[in-house]
Amino acid sequence: MREWLSDNEWLAWLGLALALAAVEVATVDFVFVMLAGGALAGALAASLGAAFPAQVIIAVIVGALLVFVVRPMARSRFLDTVTDHGIGSASLVGRSARVVESVTSTDGRIKLAGDIWSARTAAGERVCEPGEEVRVIEIQGATAIVSGAPTIPQDALE
Repeated sequence: MREWLSDNEWLAWLGLALALAAVEVATVDFVFVMLAGGALAGALAASLGAAFPAQVIIAVIVGALLVFVVRPMARSRFLDTVTDHGIGSASLVGRSARVVESVTSTDGRIKLAGDIWSARTAAGERVCEPGEEVRVIEIQGATAIVSGAPTIPQDALE
């Protein structure tokens, strides 16, 4: 077995690359797939007849380059956590709502996107009365933080 393995070192590298890729499927952190790339480079070096120490050095260098150069680009491309995709409660921020029960700094109810939400005013905001339009400025759990919508003076409409 040992003789066969020394004649087919590339196969051992390939097995290592597959094992690392399988671990990546479970973690999705783009580390193990980069190390699998290094193992594939080691497999290529073995298939070209490089000595085992050279294979290890090549695998380590390629793996390190992939982890420190390619991984940050892959993470920013595929694991975008900054962009607001406009789904869930985050999509409600900025929308207007109608006050159902007086909204104070501690409690209240609004109708937002067809649903009744618990709400409270932002720090320093005035109490919002039923029927009044408010603007959602933040969602904290199941509570909407609102600000009274600015009213347009009647003389500005004329």
